Amino acid sequence: MRRDPEEFGEEELELFYIAGRLQEAKKIEAILDGQGIDYAIQVEHYRAGVIFASVRAGAFFYALPAEAARSRETLKRLGYKVQEPLP
Repeated sequence: MRRDPEEFGEEELELFYIAGRLQEAKKIEAILDGQGIDYAIQVEHYRAGVIFASVRAGAFFYALPAEAARSRETLKRLGYKVQEPLP
């Protein structure tokens, strides 16, 4: 279920997915809601491209570490490319 980032309090959230388009973000939300996963979304900017680089806005999906791991597994199983945790 989508929650505001503030609802997680001081707990550290982990990035697990970046959606570059609204339609993609809505699909990810539906998948996560169907799995009963608590997550937060923030619109942030990212750099895309190599030769013709540009700055774009995307939907960054965050969750608590255990839920982020579960989210990654679910999304990978469905063929999505996820953000792996930083070492």
